[in-house]
Amino acid sequence: MDNNIEKDLGEQPIAGIMTELGIKSHDLVACSTEQITHKMVHKAIKGRRLTPNVKLKILNALNTFAAKNYSLKDIFNY
Repeated sequence: MDNNIEKDLGEQPIAGIMTELGIKSHDLVACSTEQITHKMVHKAIKGRRLTPNVKLKILNALNTFAAKNYSLKDIFNY
C-alpha cells in the first residue's frame, strides 16, 4: 500500500457551486435517487478522496437538484 497518497485535497469546486446555487448537503441527500449520506457530501466538499462510485452519486444528485449537466471535472479537481 502506498502511504504517499494525499487524502485531504482541500475544498473542492462543488463547495462553490453549492454556495452559488444555495444548496445545502441535505438537499443533495434528499433529492438523490441513489443512496448517499450527509457524510459523503461533506467529504466531497472538504476534499477527502472519494471512490469513483461515490463521486458519480454526488454528481448525479447535484445534476438532479440543479437541473444542470455538470461533469466530474466541474465539481472535483482530482
